[in-house]
Amino acid sequence: MAGQTPGTHHARTGGNPFLRAVAGISTVSGWIAAAMIVAAVAITCQMIFIRFVLNGSTIWQTEAVVYLMIAATLIGLPYVQHLRGHVNVDLVPMALPMGARRALAFLTMAAGIAIVAVMLWYAWEFWHFAYVRGWKSDTVWGVALWKPYLALPVGLALLLLQLIADLVALVLRHDTPFGLDAT
Repeated sequence: MAGQTPGTHHARTGGNPFLRAVAGISTVSGWIAAAMIVAAVAITCQMIFIRFVLNGSTIWQTEAVVYLMIAATLIGLPYVQHLRGHVNVDLVPMALPMGARRALAFLTMAAGIAIVAVMLWYAWEFWHFAYVRGWKSDTVWGVALWKPYLALPVGLALLLLQLIADLVALVLRHDTPFGLDAT
């Protein structure tokens, strides 16, 4: 990327209270996602100990680890967006003059916000069905599925909030299009 060291760019707030609040929320979601991964690793270790050392059976561990890893992925989305950690191919933006780069940034941000908003709508609907209808997993543990499915609307809502904050930062010129400096 032009004018910066790879991996050092993150969403800029410019002192704006809304942008700072969203950055804080995204950071906390990243910590929660990291804690979920640590919990999944600990549960996996406990499961291995129970199965292979104590020669016992496990009931809930595999399912819990799967749900925790999926939830960590979804809850961690806004933090990754805040850090600009997603794969970025910036060949086209680098080739454009700043005005066209800004226009492309607005277009891609609007498209991203629209797509995530649609995904959030369907995630909420899916979670609501599971909650209202009392869906349970078809396993011995029989967990109420609304609990692990809650990660879908929460993670997507937090990602949507971070994307809106990124758009606001672009509009207020606290951030540059695609994180690229003017060249």
